[in-house]
Amino acid sequence: LTDQTSKTLLLSVRTQFVQNVSEPVLNQLLDSLLQQDVINQGEMESARAETRADRARAVIDMVRRKGTEASSVLIDGLCQLDPHLSRTLDLM
Repeated sequence: LTDQTSKTLLLSVRTQFVQNVSEPVLNQLLDSLLQQDVINQGEMESARAETRADRARAVIDMVRRKGTEASSVLIDGLCQLDPHLSRTLDLM
C-alpha cells in the first residue's frame, strides 16, 4: 500500500468496489469480517438484507467507520478472495 491509510484507500475505491464485487465474494467477506470480530451479528444481518450493490456500500462504509485496522482486514480479505478485483482497485 502507499502511505495513505487503508481507510482513505477504501474511500477512494468505493465506487469501483460497489460496481464490481461479486455476490459470493461479498458474502465471504461478510463471513470473514464477522469471524474476525470486525463486525457483529447485527451488522452482518442488516447488511445481508440489502441488494448486492447496497450490501457492498454498507460493508465498505461500516468497515471504514471502524477505522484503519478494520479497513486493513477488509482489504486483506478482498485480496485473498478476489485477486483480480484487488489488482483492478490497486489494493495489491
